[in-house]
This record gives sequence, structure tokens and C-alpha cells, in this order.
Amino acid sequence: MSLPLTDRLNRPLRDLRVSVTDRCNFRCTYCMPSEIFGEKYEFLHKSKLLTFEEITRVVRLIVAQGAVKLRITGGEPLVRQELERLVSSLAQLEGVEDIAMTTNAKLLPEKAHLLKEAGLQRISVSLDSLDDATFSKMNGGKATVSDVMRGIESAERAGFHPIKINCVVQRGVNDGDHLVNMARFCRERGYILRFIEYMDVGTRNGWNMTHVVTAKEILQTVDAHFPLQRDKQHYFGEVAKRYRYADGQGEVGVIASVTQAFCGSCTRLRLSPDGKLYTCLFATNGLDIFTPLREGASDDDLTALIATLWQNRTDRYSEERGEGKPNHGSNRIEMYYIGG
Repeated sequence: MSLPLTDRLNRPLRDLRVSVTDRCNFRCTYCMPSEIFGEKYEFLHKSKLLTFEEITRVVRLIVAQGAVKLRITGGEPLVRQELERLVSSLAQLEGVEDIAMTTNAKLLPEKAHLLKEAGLQRISVSLDSLDDATFSKMNGGKATVSDVMRGIESAERAGFHPIKINCVVQRGVNDGDHLVNMARFCRERGYILRFIEYMDVGTRNGWNMTHVVTAKEILQTVDAHFPLQRDKQHYFGEVAKRYRYADGQGEVGVIASVTQAFCGSCTRLRLSPDGKLYTCLFATNGLDIFTPLREGASDDDLTALIATLWQNRTDRYSEERGEGKPNHGSNRIEMYYIGG
């Protein structure tokens, strides 16, 4: 078998996103709005989650078929106890070139050093505003900016550098001066900033195109205060359009899956916490790996399932949305379940 695997649109398998939990300690309005995900909401039972050993086995088989970049996501991955054990196992897999994690950072002070020692290489932190009132409103009142900053600073002390800051932008919520302040903050601290267009992942966040601040608008806002120059792509499949500040003080990027779809170069496979493989962030159905794992399937059996899934892949949801084609309806997977 030639590696990496390619799908029916000739896109290689290079990236794997591993969601370790569907739970989160925040209630962000664009992901897990509190009116839906309240105290009585039923998340996955522990018995339905892949164990760390099972995750490692599946990841090993996917890496053997071409994936070299791993990202641990959630939910909030740090609510999964002893996550550093999983990181240590993944870091020892032959063929893995990069292991990163996306987190809201509130629990990071207790874990940053352990994760670094275990082999985690990079951290991306979600922070949607530096204004406490705005940030609190966006995360459901679960954290302050200071909470996140303590996490970021603990990551720096542990040796993570550079740290990426992810900021989901919503019109009338955290646009305008919020963007400029975030850019200034990241420039001064040496963080890599990623602005993300508000996406229609799932069906529970009340998404509407009128709420989207486009990448073009975001860049114009930042450029007016800190002139930008377009930077080259680092690798095939990179989702962010990267820009450098003209004065040389760092970089900023935008992820524009709504207005500038990048399906044509998507190299991502996603593993859910309950053992399903998804070939698109906007998918409706995933391949069940959990059942064959628990029923004693061999590595060859699982490898064949994974290869067939990717080789038959034709997903291009964002491009089709941009072309005005019908969307996937009301059954799309949710962001909290599969990660970004």
C-alpha cells in the first residue's frame, strides 16, 4: 500500500484529530450553549469512551497509513483524567512527527509540566476576547480572562513555545476593537494568533451567516492598525491563511472555512471519544471502530476499515455550501463532540 493514503479527490491522509471527551468545563455560546447543555444533559458514559490503550492502538494504525500530525481535542481534553498518560503513549509511536493539543487552558496550570514531559509539543489556547464581560458572556460565565492567562503562563513556564491563540469571531460580540486588542496582545507576548470565522458546525449554536465576520473584514481591521504582509503556506493542507506584520513583530492567521473554503486540500481524519471516525468536520455519520475493537478485531481488520473509509472519501461540505448546494440538514456532528 502506498503511503499516505489518498481519497477520491486525491487528498492525502496526513492529520488526525483525536477527541478524548465530549465534556467541557465551559459553555461557549458557539459550541455548547448553556440553555441546551445544562446540568441534566447526558454526556457519554465512561464505558462508551475509548480507553487510552484503545486510542493508542487506533492512532498507531492510522499513523501507519500516512498520518504524521496529531491533535488532541474535546470537548475540553483536560477534563479527561490523566491525559498525560495518553500523550506519553502517542509520543512513542513510530512515524508521529507532531503532537499538539487545543484547550481552553483553565485546567492547564496543573497539567502543563506533565504534558510537556509526556511529549506534547504544541498547545493552542482558545481565547475569544480580552474583555472580561465579553469573554464571560461567550463562555457561559465559566471563566475569566485571568483564568485563561494563568493557564497560558503555566504553558510558557513548562517550555511550550510558541503558543497559539484561537479566537472565534462573531459579529456584534467580539469584532471591531476586540480584534485589534487581541492582535496587540499577541504581538507583545509573542503568541501566534488565529482568528476563526464563526462556523456552522453542528445544529445547536443558532448559526446564521449574518453572525459571520469574514476573513476579509478581520484582516482589514487588523491591517488598519498593524500593517500585514501575506506569508507563504507552510505545508499542504494548512488551514490558516498566514500573514506577517510588516514591522516583523510576529504573525497572525485567519481560518476562513465559511467564506474561503479549503476542502480541496483537507487532509484531516477525526476520531471521536466513543470510537467513530469522521472524514469531515461537518459530517453526519462516522465509521464505528469501537464495536470491532471491543469484539476482538485484528490490526489487519481495523487497517482495512480505515483504508476503505479514507479511499472512498468525497467530503467537501464547505465548498458545496459556498456553491449554494443543499447542506447536510439537522444531523451534523457537534463541535463539542469532535473538536475543531
